[in-house]
Amino acid sequence: MSSTPLPTDRADLLARLAKPLQYDLAIIGGGATGLGIALDAVLRGLKVVLVDSHDFAKGTSSRSTKLVHGGVRYLAQGNVSLVREALRERSSVLHSTPHLAQPLPFVMPSLRWWDTLFYGAGLKVHDALANKQGLGVTRLLSKAQVLACLPGANEAKLTGGVKYWDGQFDDARLAITLARTAAAAGALLVNYCEVVGFDHVFGRIRGLQCRDTESGRSFAVAAHCVVNATGVWVDGLRRLDDQAVGHTTRPLLAPSQGVHVVVDRKFCPGDHAMLVPKTSDGRVLFAVPWLGKVILGTTDTPRKDVTREPMAMKQEIDFILNESAKYLQLAPSRSDIRSVWVGLRPLVKDANNTNGASKTLSREHTVLVGSTGLVSVTGGKWTTYRAMADDVLHRCQEACLVPQLPASSTSYLRMVGSSSGSELPVPLSDAPGPHLYGSDKTHLGQLPGHDRFVAPNLTEAMVRFAARYEYARTVEDVLARRSRLLFLDAREAAAAAPGVAHILSDELGVPVGIDAFVKLAHQYCGSV
Repeated sequence: MSSTPLPTDRADLLARLAKPLQYDLAIIGGGATGLGIALDAVLRGLKVVLVDSHDFAKGTSSRSTKLVHGGVRYLAQGNVSLVREALRERSSVLHSTPHLAQPLPFVMPSLRWWDTLFYGAGLKVHDALANKQGLGVTRLLSKAQVLACLPGANEAKLTGGVKYWDGQFDDARLAITLARTAAAAGALLVNYCEVVGFDHVFGRIRGLQCRDTESGRSFAVAAHCVVNATGVWVDGLRRLDDQAVGHTTRPLLAPSQGVHVVVDRKFCPGDHAMLVPKTSDGRVLFAVPWLGKVILGTTDTPRKDVTREPMAMKQEIDFILNESAKYLQLAPSRSDIRSVWVGLRPLVKDANNTNGASKTLSREHTVLVGSTGLVSVTGGKWTTYRAMADDVLHRCQEACLVPQLPASSTSYLRMVGSSSGSELPVPLSDAPGPHLYGSDKTHLGQLPGHDRFVAPNLTEAMVRFAARYEYARTVEDVLARRSRLLFLDAREAAAAAPGVAHILSDELGVPVGIDAFVKLAHQYCGSV
């Protein structure tokens, strides 16, 4: 990939979208799944366009627990094939963007001595399956060794523990990196461009109608194949497609929400993450060091609506705080919360209960081809985004919606910003900084304001870089997903909004407001 960043000028992107071009593949949705499909498809030679009604990774793909999982939970289910898939895909993610995805040591503290033996044995089997794709050796720890790895652990009932390795990453910045890498390879990606309808010819989908949400300008996009990769919103577009040809739609999803609470590093000051495999209600609890803070979570609460900004319930926050207090020496309280954020999970119902020909390619995600030819994909997780993209394109070929394609070349692709040098990456547990830009930090240092801060760890140059090269259009785009300040400290993000808006206005040439963002930041403060 080129060492010079590719501009993401809005006028140029819309001018390209307006051209009467027949695309091979049109993708709706700019989360992990859609962006992964776009990159894989364009590298295989297809003409690709992707649109998203909001910002890239605005939904679930920016609200994960920031972990790249190696499939440990599948081992307990006895599903060795899924373990091997997760290990392979974890290795690929860590290789492709080492500045954004890295190994992370975990400790499972044991309150009963036999838990150390039980979980240790299982993780040793996981090591054996990982082989060369392993990140480190699983070790059984004494009480003193656990406290050395987790200085903030509550030693009252501690008997020992197990240390193992997995991965962590910056999900939103990885999404933007995927978008930029796909664009560098020739794909057209446009955020804030909403699909409002589909074009059908003899009952078969042949394109889509979309609208620029900033100007209201409409566009017609012709495509041989259309993929609906909108995550928890996948049923809405399936319904829009079915209604156009007089069909009914059976829902594919039963979403749930996961809540994450962010506190200062003093509560878990080491460089190891903590995993409690079974809390009082049977859930898993994480305490993950990330970008200078600690993420505590998560919950799993069913919900019927799929709002863009779901709110945490009081009982969810209380659950996380109460369970954390059992394992941390210093128990966090509500006043210690720096940010609370909620992600909706696209949990898939039985694919056989839907209309249209479906094919479940994994327990983790589902690909369905509707009667009009609309390809819908949902479910899955960040770790296996590349495998999901491969599955979708394979299904498109089976349905004769795209030509026969060469094999995927994304397995160990170095993405935009990834250096092939031997420089060791800065740990993701450290506070944010220019290191999160990888090789782009050289260009970042040449922009105006590289030494002027508008917020902690956020420079004027970073805001300008987001506007010029990372598709940023709003204060939220910058403070939530290009920088992660909203997810780290909502109050500091609100305070930074006026300065960010001023720089964005200068870069974009239009007034940029802050009212909506300040309201959103208040929600992230956790005042439930």
